[in-house]
Amino acid sequence: MHTVWIFCGSKASFPSGVFGQKEAAASWIAKHKLSGVLTEYPVGTGAFDWAVANQFFTPKKPEHNAAKFIQSFTSARQAHEHYEAGELVA
Repeated sequence: MHTVWIFCGSKASFPSGVFGQKEAAASWIAKHKLSGVLTEYPVGTGAFDWAVANQFFTPKKPEHNAAKFIQSFTSARQAHEHYEAGELVA
């Protein structure tokens, strides 16, 4: 599956970068001393549908199929890294 890496800065409402390789993203984050989260996303599907299809999440409540839930869904199964001032936080 094709994926991209998306960076969302701390307290940002929207992503500030999309990268084909994690290394390019990490270099850009370091260059600008950014803080936030870098997350890998599948291309061509939403995070909710991807998690359900891969059995990482099973909707169990009616609200799990509501737009409000799906539009803010993220999965701990998505690779992600936290950065502070351009440095990877372990």
